[in-house]
Amino acid sequence: MTDPDPDTLKAHFLPLMQSELARLQAATEETAADRKPVELDQQSVGRLSRMDAMQQQAMASAQEARRKGRIRALQAAMARLDTDEFGWCNDCGDFIGLKRLELDPTVMRCRDCAG
Repeated sequence: MTDPDPDTLKAHFLPLMQSELARLQAATEETAADRKPVELDQQSVGRLSRMDAMQQQAMASAQEARRKGRIRALQAAMARLDTDEFGWCNDCGDFIGLKRLELDPTVMRCRDCAG
């Protein structure tokens, strides 16, 4: 296989990553209220309702942590696009492969090294 052209990789993958990044950032803004601490108001909310609200808040916070991790991974991949390091395995230095990058453009290892 011939080495891929860095400009071609950037032209193809940058819009995909920017789109996903925008979706993740929008989701972060939309769910901000779900992650706020649950207030103790025993007159209007019963104990079980408060426990349910606390569980939902914890799940929303965990989901946000995963979203933040994905955002960091996308930003790192976009930085690798700028330095022409995108698509190359961090371990062996071989090209990762277009199919693998299509599935997840944030991967940093080829199939053999990841296995």
